[in-house]
Amino acid sequence: VQLQASGGGLVQPGGSLRLSCAASGSIFSINSMAWYRQAPGKQRELITTLSRGGVTNYADSVKGRFTISRDNAKNTVYLQMNSLKPEDTAVYYCNVVGSDYEFRQFDIWGQGTLVTVSS
Repeated sequence: VQLQASGGGLVQPGGSLRLSCAASGSIFSINSMAWYRQAPGKQRELITTLSRGGVTNYADSVKGRFTISRDNAKNTVYLQMNSLKPEDTAVYYCNVVGSDYEFRQFDIWGQGTLVTVSS
């Protein structure tokens, strides 16, 4: 199972971006999806999660501005980011936890996509 992330780039403060992360391979089920980010010189932080049942959680720093969603048919998770701030500048990573058709668990990461918020 692999993850392919896309959608990062340079955006002005107040702007929007949408990140995508597509899972491929022998996927039987996905239990949870999440987005993390790592700013320069800082530790990686969890910013949002989406459970199999559709429950979402957000870090206070992004609540009300970011939205996580998924397309089950495409095994893809999205992160819609609005009202972006310079402090949102970071490499964003997706994470997916699930199981394959042999019922082996997987916990995989995307390659990271850089988001730069600057005027």
